[in-house]
Amino acid sequence: MKRVLGNTHLTFEELTTLFTQIEAIMNSRPLYPLSSSPQDLSPLTPGHFLIGRPLTSLPAPDLQEVNPSRIHRYARIEQARQHFWARWSQEYICELQQRTRWQQRQPDIKIGQLVLIRDEKTSPLQWPLGRVQAVFPGSDGACRVADILTSKGTIRRAINTICPFLDDEAA
Repeated sequence: MKRVLGNTHLTFEELTTLFTQIEAIMNSRPLYPLSSSPQDLSPLTPGHFLIGRPLTSLPAPDLQEVNPSRIHRYARIEQARQHFWARWSQEYICELQQRTRWQQRQPDIKIGQLVLIRDEKTSPLQWPLGRVQAVFPGSDGACRVADILTSKGTIRRAINTICPFLDDEAA
């Protein structure tokens, strides 16, 4: 925390605010698809167990590159939250992507499977999700590229930039 906050001393209320926002980030992470419907892009999150629905937040301006000495105290808390989000979301996505050597073949992504799309520009509590619509194998027969249906339309991504959730057969 000292690297994130620097020499700024936070009051108890400010530190509580920051920790509450970090808690919301961690409880918004997608765990499993809510349904197998191809139109449903909603995941089950820890927030569902806590409050019965997903957690949401309003977007805030990007403050990560702003000089900390030039912003007021609430913006400093927001900057610390954005720094936490940037690090934690990337590290969490890396945990979802299994990095095995090529000793054994991994199961291919299936059409209709819910996936998390790796994107560095997402705001906190927003996890870009989609359903696989088509897969494109490489010359070795392994899937290399997939078309993904998102809330904003269909996109094409390389397999190494998406993280599949467990499907019903694997659970």
